[in-house]
Amino acid sequence: MILNYIMLFATRLILVAFLIFPGLSPKNQKAEVQELQKHIRYLSSDALRGRETGSQGDSLSAVYIRNELTSYGYKPFSGNGWQNFSVTKRVLAGKNNALSVNGTAFESQKDFTPFSFSSDSGLEAEVVFAGYGFNINADSLKWNDYHNIDVKGKWVLILRSDPETDNTRSRFIPFSGDRDKALLAKDQGAAGILFVSGAVSDPQDTFEAMSREGFSVGIPSFRIKRELADFILAKSNNSITTLEKKLNETRVPSSFNTGTSVKANAELTREEAATRNVVMFLPGEDSNLKNEYIVIGAHFDHLGMGGPGSSSRAIDTIGIHHGADDNASGVAMMLDMAERFATTKGSHKRGIICIAFTGEEMGLLGSKYFADHSPVDLSKVNAMINLDMVGRLQESNTIQISGVGTAEGFKKLIYTDTDTTLIKITLSDEGYGPSDHSSFYGKNIPVLFYTTGAHLDYHTPNDTWEKINFKGMTEISPLVYKLASDLATSPERLKFRESGPKTESQRPYGRKGVTLGIMPDFAGSVKNGLRADFVTPGKPAALGGMKKGDIITAINGKTVNNIQDYMYRMGQLKHGETITVEVLREGKKQVLLIQL
Repeated sequence: MILNYIMLFATRLILVAFLIFPGLSPKNQKAEVQELQKHIRYLSSDALRGRETGSQGDSLSAVYIRNELTSYGYKPFSGNGWQNFSVTKRVLAGKNNALSVNGTAFESQKDFTPFSFSSDSGLEAEVVFAGYGFNINADSLKWNDYHNIDVKGKWVLILRSDPETDNTRSRFIPFSGDRDKALLAKDQGAAGILFVSGAVSDPQDTFEAMSREGFSVGIPSFRIKRELADFILAKSNNSITTLEKKLNETRVPSSFNTGTSVKANAELTREEAATRNVVMFLPGEDSNLKNEYIVIGAHFDHLGMGGPGSSSRAIDTIGIHHGADDNASGVAMMLDMAERFATTKGSHKRGIICIAFTGEEMGLLGSKYFADHSPVDLSKVNAMINLDMVGRLQESNTIQISGVGTAEGFKKLIYTDTDTTLIKITLSDEGYGPSDHSSFYGKNIPVLFYTTGAHLDYHTPNDTWEKINFKGMTEISPLVYKLASDLATSPERLKFRESGPKTESQRPYGRKGVTLGIMPDFAGSVKNGLRADFVTPGKPAALGGMKKGDIITAINGKTVNNIQDYMYRMGQLKHGETITVEVLREGKKQVLLIQL
């Protein structure tokens, strides 16, 4: 009798599960954990050496993912399931870089260095100083550094940045990029360009790592140190520091001929590497909807061995960056969902496209390439779901979901499909973010981005498989699958809605704004404050005593209720300034003194 009651109770539990997740194929949690462990342990293993884009580990990861999808019954969308392309792994200064001023030679990498967008060419000519290198004619802003000067066939010496370096909402931002200024100088007739950083915008005057994005502007382009720039300006009795101060205070162009000649030659070497996305699909089950699709994506690349220019947070460490959470976890969950779709009849009237992206850590290169060279008619894509860092579900049982404002009805569907007694959710409307869904949002496709958030092991060698919350992943995966299944079976298509900017809304590369050195909670998990999801050692916040989990409520006595408040407050601050930051720590208010 007792056994009968147990069997009846178990049957009812199964029935309830099917009512909550209709079309969901049951999976034994233990078996599911074993599968997830298999995927993550392999992808984050020492053998793959951090899966750097274009490396052997990157290639082996792609083979593994394609083989797994093939075993579930997925087919290549075109060709053999690869989407091949090449990336520039590094841009380096060549051996033949040279620069001399009136016959006095200077040293490459010490006094000057070429930009990655420089042409491989040289020039001997007079130098003209052209302020910030602006030619702005907007309704609310007018500034022309090229008025009444002749730069044709000459070098142009200009300041990097703009007069409002520490203002994150400056009107100058759209005109402040180094490459944009170089193109403008070329358009004005300049034959070469010399950039220098002022003491306000870059007190240290150090050369940053060379960007990999280096399409040539067609003229030799150098970054030079202030001391070298002052040497060029000596005949005019000026210095970069005084000129920067004058321009910033007067907001009036001050351009002139320096009377100094520069002879220089630029040479770059580019290291190219072949790589590939994995693109596989499961045909839709409905004759009317099978030519429409749901995309489920996750990036599989990581930082390799770390080191300079890799975006590793372990600055002084060369070692395998395993990337178990970032993003072997996302790939494992994608594979888990892919298997569910393949084994569950009636789960997808639309086709399911699974894409494993490479190059995410290098600037969303794989997803951008897919979006720009898609074998799929993107107008047929109903939605894109991106899984990135979904392996560290914390005790709060909170999953962050971004992009909920990119389609009508997203929020309602998410709450309908999520048992919030098991999983708590925080939502963000914006479609743009630092992961691969942004490439699809830019093509007017509704997107959802799932993540369990950042942690102290992020972008360090300590992001290993043993720290993954596999039970948490088995709780998240069915929820995402249920929502994806609803999107794949609903007869009505989603209506795209623009929600936030479609490009990165921050200063161009090379700008050095004021930062605390924290990873903020972009999803807004707390109200009336901004949580620091981690605090970078050695940065101002850490040196001032801030800890992971602190909730910032005010800066200099002015309230901070959310990420927008925080960015605005930081935009009003300057390098070297000492500020007060009010935080809540374990429910108690503390005031920290932080020097920027």
